[in-house]
Amino acid sequence: MKIEKKEYKGWPNCYHLSNDLVDLVVTADVGPRIIRLGFIGEPNEFKEFSDEVGKTGGEEWRSYGGHRLWHAPEDPVRTYFPDNYPVAVRSYPKFLRVTQLTEATTGIQKEMDIRLDPDTAHVQVTHRLVNNNLWAVELSAWALTVMDTGGVAIVPLPPRGAHPKDLLPSSSLILWPYTNMADPRWTFGKRFILFRQNPRWKIAQKIGALVPDGWFAYAHAGHLFVIKFTCFEEATYPDLGSSIELFNREEMAELETLGPVVQLAPGEGVEHVEDWHLLKDVPQPDSEADVQEFVEKRVKELK
Repeated sequence: MKIEKKEYKGWPNCYHLSNDLVDLVVTADVGPRIIRLGFIGEPNEFKEFSDEVGKTGGEEWRSYGGHRLWHAPEDPVRTYFPDNYPVAVRSYPKFLRVTQLTEATTGIQKEMDIRLDPDTAHVQVTHRLVNNNLWAVELSAWALTVMDTGGVAIVPLPPRGAHPKDLLPSSSLILWPYTNMADPRWTFGKRFILFRQNPRWKIAQKIGALVPDGWFAYAHAGHLFVIKFTCFEEATYPDLGSSIELFNREEMAELETLGPVVQLAPGEGVEHVEDWHLLKDVPQPDSEADVQEFVEKRVKELK
């Protein structure tokens, strides 16, 4: 893995991690945030908001794009603390650590450890929340990745059964007040849920689910971005039991994974780990059959 410090689109202090296959960009002027992931010489897989990239300072929350860390459940005050200011960056032999100052409004400190495999398109991101208050705080680590437009998000469903052998419910699908299941961009299948991001559709959509398989993916322009994570089936998750959430607006699709709800005592921290894999030559699926043919096998081969 190679690490270089250089400018990126108006931010003078960014850390570029690369190997012979992929590169990613970690911002130091704002964050913690990973603003780019892509194959060498190819477009960013993540969405960038051009009117925000390169900006710093101010009290208005900006998405910027890319990958960020929040803590759930969502709240208009505590969630949208602006990460518009410099973060501390420390380089270790095998990873980069990015640490935000403690949030003034919440007393929570955010940190990411970012590891790029030297030989493959595999990135491991360890998300860390530390409670620097004088009192306990209940929260969940919440990792959010903003993907570019025009792709297809894929959510695997828990193992299926049959009637009359399986009489009890085995899983749940979480809906927001604005979720519209009649929206034709959805495919609610037996083994997978698909959502087709279309920049011409302005209506926002969101679902949540508990995903025991521990993966979540986005197919776009012949590439497949896969997030792998650990799902603790007996744990309590936020938002009525969501270990993943899929959010869409006209300008992006957002893949979100969450850790279990924890009670953090003063000085305690919690970690949530995602493993990213970027694959080439994956046809964009339009049906469950396509997912089984083009996606499922490739995901099962990942370690």
